[in-house]
Amino acid sequence: EETAELLAINFEMANFEFVKYKTPSKEGWFFVERVQIFSEKSSDAVKKSVASGKIIGEEINKARVLSNTPGGDMTPAKLAEAARLSGRKAGFQVKILDESKIKKLKMGGVLGVSKGSTEKPRFIVMEFLKGKRGERPVVLVGKGVTFDTGGLNLKPTQGIYEMHMDMSGGAAVIHIIAALARLGIKKNIVGLVPAVENMPSGSSYHPGDQLKTMSGKTIEVLNTDAEGRIILADALEYAKRYNPKLVIDIATLTGAAQTALGQRASALFATSHKLEDQMRGFAETTGDFVWPMPLWEEYEEDIKGTFGDFANAGKTRYGGAITAAVFLWQFIKNTPWVHID
Repeated sequence: EETAELLAINFEMANFEFVKYKTPSKEGWFFVERVQIFSEKSSDAVKKSVASGKIIGEEINKARVLSNTPGGDMTPAKLAEAARLSGRKAGFQVKILDESKIKKLKMGGVLGVSKGSTEKPRFIVMEFLKGKRGERPVVLVGKGVTFDTGGLNLKPTQGIYEMHMDMSGGAAVIHIIAALARLGIKKNIVGLVPAVENMPSGSSYHPGDQLKTMSGKTIEVLNTDAEGRIILADALEYAKRYNPKLVIDIATLTGAAQTALGQRASALFATSHKLEDQMRGFAETTGDFVWPMPLWEEYEEDIKGTFGDFANAGKTRYGGAITAAVFLWQFIKNTPWVHID
């Protein structure tokens, strides 16, 4: 059964190519239309495993489509609409908070980062509450920067063209919820995606600005290109409303994580060794590897603000993935938490 599910997931993933913007040749695209799986013993359990694997593979591919869509066609509003459509199809509740509602919640991080863009922010709330009544949910948070220029701290030419993928954490969360709903998982799961576009303009937030977050804590902006942690600070505060038993955030947060671990693993930060071990086990099972990094109070000195509570960049060029994680930790203290960079 396990092999059957694994086969189905990987057949779906292998049969993916992002061709939305390509003109097809006369022969068309080469996609496999049918796969037959044989087993020594025909059983409903094997058939169910194949069906489950197919769903998981399909939702992974849908997340890939969202992530690969260019920034001009994937704005905060369009990402929110994609979430709403997934909810309608898969069967989960979606609530979209527009700029006026974000202002009422005093999400100064989300509002600050989005100031430079003509595209208004959205805060996407997805609820799949099929577990026991009163059971505390798991909250998933995904970074949703639909295009990241770096703001006034503009990114270099060689990397900026890929920055439509800075919302891939958000895409993952949307389609994790969709997969769980389609699989009929009996759990309480909430997904949160703060969606913004980070642009340089006359109205952009500046290095040196002080942003007051939903928590009331202030962020001293040292670098406008460290914007993901700013919007996640508001999202993590919002997550507390659900009294969660666990919060997991997924974010393309730092180049430092890639510098440390290369392209084969994501950096993992967790508030307990038990959580760390669990996540490493899940990663080994799925082949989506993670590697643990330190989440120690000693690093808090590196993100103390001079004029505000916390600075959004470390005081040195060292340990960037760690200082980013420790920054986020300040907004989710006393809650079991996992951060995947």
